[in-house]
Amino acid sequence: MKRPETSLDAFHEGRQKLRVGILVLDNFTLNAFSGFIDALRLAADTGGRSRQIECGWVIMGHGPVRASCGLSITPDAEPMDPGRFDYIAVAGGNDYPQRAQPAWLTRYLQQADAAGVRLVGLCTGTFNIARAGLMEGRTACVHWNVHDEFRSQFPNVRALSDRIFFDAGDRITCAGSTGAPDLALHLIGRHCGPERAQQSLRHMVLSNQRDASFPQAQFAEETRSLRDSVVRRAILIMEQTLDAPISLEDLASRLGISPRHLSRRFTESLGQSPSRYYRFLRVRYGAWRLVHSTERVSEVATEAGFSDASHFLREFKQVYGTTPARYRKALDGARRGAPGGGQGGGGSAPAGGPGSGR
Repeated sequence: MKRPETSLDAFHEGRQKLRVGILVLDNFTLNAFSGFIDALRLAADTGGRSRQIECGWVIMGHGPVRASCGLSITPDAEPMDPGRFDYIAVAGGNDYPQRAQPAWLTRYLQQADAAGVRLVGLCTGTFNIARAGLMEGRTACVHWNVHDEFRSQFPNVRALSDRIFFDAGDRITCAGSTGAPDLALHLIGRHCGPERAQQSLRHMVLSNQRDASFPQAQFAEETRSLRDSVVRRAILIMEQTLDAPISLEDLASRLGISPRHLSRRFTESLGQSPSRYYRFLRVRYGAWRLVHSTERVSEVATEAGFSDASHFLREFKQVYGTTPARYRKALDGARRGAPGGGQGGGGSAPAGGPGSGR
C-alpha cells in the first residue's frame, strides 16, 4: 500500500512562492491552526486539489500533540532548518498561562530570528515568541480574552486587542480564531498575488478578505468609533469581567488613573458613568445568553454578574422594557415564525442601549 503523501513530501518537491513552517504546540486551538493552513492549501493549487505548488508548508513539532478540543495530530517533521522558510508560525493554545516553555522551542525561535526569518504568532503563539525574548519593545496583537494575561507576563510589549492581526514586518501577530485565515490571505496576496488570495477566498465561501485593522468582534460594538484609548481599554476590561464585576476603584487602578478621571472621560465619550455602562454591558450579555442558551433566568443572572435574579430583572426591564422571561419567549416565537426558523439567532448581541427602552 502506498504511503499517504505528507506536507513534508510535497514541500520538498519545489521552491514555492510562499513557504511556511508551522510549529504546533500541545493544547493548540484548532480553529486558528486549521484556518491558517486551509487558506494556504486552497491558494496553493487549482480546484482545491491541495498540491503544494504556489504555497508550501510543513507542520513541525516533537511528537503527537492534542488540540484544546481533544483532536490529536502528529507533525510531519521535527523542526527543520528555519532558513528554508519565509515564515515560521507558532500555533499556540490554552497553555498560555504557563510562564515557561520547552527549551527547544526558545532555541529554535531564536535561531529563526538570527537567520532573518519572519515570525508569526497564531492565537497565543505570540506568548511563545515573547517568552523567547523576541518581542521586547514591540507591539503584539492578541485576543481580547487574553489581553490582561499577556500584559501581565510581558509588560515591555505593547498589546493591541482592537484588530485581528498586526504586521510589523519581521513579527506578525494574530488574535487567532477566524482572524487566522485573513492573515494567511494577507501573506498569500503578498507572495503569490491577489488572484491566488481571491481563489482561496472563493473556496472558503467568504465574501471578502478582512484587513488587519478589522476590529475583533466583541459585545461592545460601539467602542469601534471611540477615540479615547483609555475608555476603550476600560470597556475591554469590563467585557473580560462580566461574570465577576470589579469596582470602579479597581478598574481605574488597572488603567493607572483615578476613578474621578475615569468617570470624566467616560462621560465625555459615552455620556454616562462607567458604572452605568458596566451594568448595561452585563444586561446585554444576559440578553444574549437568554437567546442563545436554555439556562434558567437565575443562572443567566449569575453568568452576567448579578447577585440574584431580582436584581437582574430590575436592570433588564430598564434596558429592554420587559422581563427576561417575556423577552426570551418573544424572540423564540419570532424565530419559529420566521422563514428558516429554528436555525438560531445569529451571533450578535441583542440590540438596545442604556435607557433605550428596547
